[in-house]
Amino acid sequence: MNPLNHIHRALATRTPVIGDTPGSAVAAILQEGESPQVLFIERAHVKGDPWSGDIAFPGGRVETSDADLREAAERETREEIGLDLQPDHYLGRLDDLITQTLGIEVAAFVYQIEKTHSLQLNHEVAAAFWQSFSDLTDPTRQLNHTFANRGFPRRVPAIDLLGPNRPLLWGITYRFVAQLMQLAGQPLPKTIEPL
Repeated sequence: MNPLNHIHRALATRTPVIGDTPGSAVAAILQEGESPQVLFIERAHVKGDPWSGDIAFPGGRVETSDADLREAAERETREEIGLDLQPDHYLGRLDDLITQTLGIEVAAFVYQIEKTHSLQLNHEVAAAFWQSFSDLTDPTRQLNHTFANRGFPRRVPAIDLLGPNRPLLWGITYRFVAQLMQLAGQPLPKTIEPL
């Protein structure tokens, strides 16, 4: 079965674990392909931003004007990359997670779009790119990394998507990707120690 069909079926039949007070919401956006793809952003480098330069899903803080968390994820996606997510794009919600560094609870909503749209990046986003499921599950891209400057000098699992001297996929986005890949029937390989 197609991995996206696995995700559709799983999200339609499961009840996500929802936290008490998510303060942020993100959009995990999928696209069909030879190997299905996930849309990521590389956050711009901003002094004082704890996620400066990180690989992430589009999204951000919930505003008082947002009707709910899903609306916040969709608004942030529009603002950050110019992509207007429609109701028929929506597939479901992943389990809420709490960031390891700041303890912020985040909700993630899953969407599927049919084709690549032209993206208009705002000042918060340095780049946007699609990454295939096969790249995400490639054992040679899996590693453990110490982010000593993030307030917790411990090794965490990460994926090298962009190559040398570029940011790694790690943290809460890695954990949301792990959920997605589990639902797709293609769990992430166990990380290995880098050479």
